[in-house]
Amino acid sequence: MARGKIQIKRIENPVHRQVTFCKRRAGLLKKAKELSVLCDAEIGVFIFSSHGKLYELATKGSMQGLIERYMKGSLSGIQTQQHRDKQIMDLKEEINTLKHEIDVLQKGLRYISGGGAGTTTLDGLNDLEKHLEVYVYQIRLTKMDIMSQEIQLLKNKEGIMKAANEHLQEKIDEQYGINNTMTSMLTDIDQYPLWTHTQCPLTIQNEIYRF
Repeated sequence: MARGKIQIKRIENPVHRQVTFCKRRAGLLKKAKELSVLCDAEIGVFIFSSHGKLYELATKGSMQGLIERYMKGSLSGIQTQQHRDKQIMDLKEEINTLKHEIDVLQKGLRYISGGGAGTTTLDGLNDLEKHLEVYVYQIRLTKMDIMSQEIQLLKNKEGIMKAANEHLQEKIDEQYGINNTMTSMLTDIDQYPLWTHTQCPLTIQNEIYRF
């Protein structure tokens, strides 16, 4: 016959309660050991009886090592959650700031177009003026950055062109320097023929050919 379901509630009889505690405690520890072996898991179990007696089980290593590992994991989880909460708060603050800026800009546009001049207060105008000064300052900074980048690019191009010009000048000097030297040598030869520098007698001075 099938066993009937046991109603889960506190056992009033202290003897039955103690017997059930011992049996189920042993079964729980046994299941923990089996789970550790089958699944290669690290399991730590604390059990306090109704009289305050401690029963513990550490399937791998010591219970102190498991506690330290648990504390590190728990602390890491807390820090991660705190970091996420901080990111959410920063995003909310940034969203509120952007909403305020958009509202100020819309009011400024309405005032400039003449649609809200009558409803604009002095504080609103002061606020709008401050924001416009900030926007103008940011625009000028961006403009200066772009101009600085363009100037640097022009300087780089100027340096490249100077280097190329110097290289071409060296090539020209080298080529025309050799041509000038050869031209000078040919000119000297034309001016002073070779026979003027060499004495070549017309007759052979030999006693045999004398008559």
